[in-house]
Amino acid sequence: MPDKTDPSVRTRLIAPATRRGRGRRPVSPPVERASTLLNDDPAAMRDGSDGPVYGIEDLSAARELRAVLADLEGAADAWLVPSGLAAVTVPLTALLRPGDEVVTTDALYGPTRRFLNRHLKARGVETTFHAPDTPAADVLAAMTGRTRLLLIESPASLTFELADVPALAAACRARGVLTVMDNTWAAGLAFRPLAHGVDVSVQAVTKYVGGHSDLLMGSIAVADPAVGRPIAETLEDLGWRVSPDDAWLALRGLRTLPLRYAEQARSALAVAEWLQARPEAARVLHPALPGAPGHDLWRRDYAGAASIFGIVMKGGSEAAAHALMSGLELFGLGYSWGGFESLVTHETGQLAFRRSRPALEGELLRLHIGLEAPADLIADLERGLAAWRAVS
Repeated sequence: MPDKTDPSVRTRLIAPATRRGRGRRPVSPPVERASTLLNDDPAAMRDGSDGPVYGIEDLSAARELRAVLADLEGAADAWLVPSGLAAVTVPLTALLRPGDEVVTTDALYGPTRRFLNRHLKARGVETTFHAPDTPAADVLAAMTGRTRLLLIESPASLTFELADVPALAAACRARGVLTVMDNTWAAGLAFRPLAHGVDVSVQAVTKYVGGHSDLLMGSIAVADPAVGRPIAETLEDLGWRVSPDDAWLALRGLRTLPLRYAEQARSALAVAEWLQARPEAARVLHPALPGAPGHDLWRRDYAGAASIFGIVMKGGSEAAAHALMSGLELFGLGYSWGGFESLVTHETGQLAFRRSRPALEGELLRLHIGLEAPADLIADLERGLAAWRAVS
């Protein structure tokens, strides 16, 4: 695995907590639960120079979380929203108008696809989907004069194809097409979209930043204030903010993000390599595996890999997939990833939503590898595969 991580990131995520010059205080900012904020005199009531004037504005924990996320992303500003899905839908709402077209991958995260097909289509915004393994030149060739925005998700949901993000971003910028990238997989740590020319970087803070499967949140980051202005105005108009408790939890998780991300990546690669050699598996879909589709792009652009990947089984059925999952003791049965616990899901049915289903050799499972010992997870998978064989 390449080691291109900026060694100062670990320091930069912690340094704001210990910075001097702010008097005696706790390491982490206080959780301020407030709707009404009181003032010393009438003239100050509508003057924001001393901070927020009402609780819907960001209070201490949210302000610090925004600042640290902006530094992580290399952004001029970053905003918080109540979910990872909102992190995608807010920029689309802010930047698109009736008559515009969005171009995006057919392997898009399901709820994002739903938003495009249901909410934006009803408001006059059309979406053109391309196959997830479409070369960058062909993606660009499919754009029209109505194309306003390219929505990038890399790696793609469920099947983990990588896009040539720098090439796409540069070509879109030359055409006046905006780019928004869902970068949850890299967590703003293993890949920084803004540094590669992307206009808007979003991620589900729910996943790796939170890290403990106990909050819902998303972040939106921009390098150009002109791009950020309509996003900030849309958030203001919609009244979307995050709770102070969730902001505090996310800030706590962010401090240890590099350590958890790297450890889980190492464990995930060990488990993926073991599965790749198993006779029950046709393919393991993980860009960090040598020979996997997109591996060369991953080596070129990424400083690490997420702890989530797919397994295409050799044949099988839904009953066999469920038997495998039921035979596991350490893997939780639940949607999400990025937390400390390992998870497994059966994803074959999700592929039916795609316009062109990928040709897979059998059932598709998705694993998220947590902080458990890899040897224990492998032993658990042995039990699951035995249950698979008994049904297949």
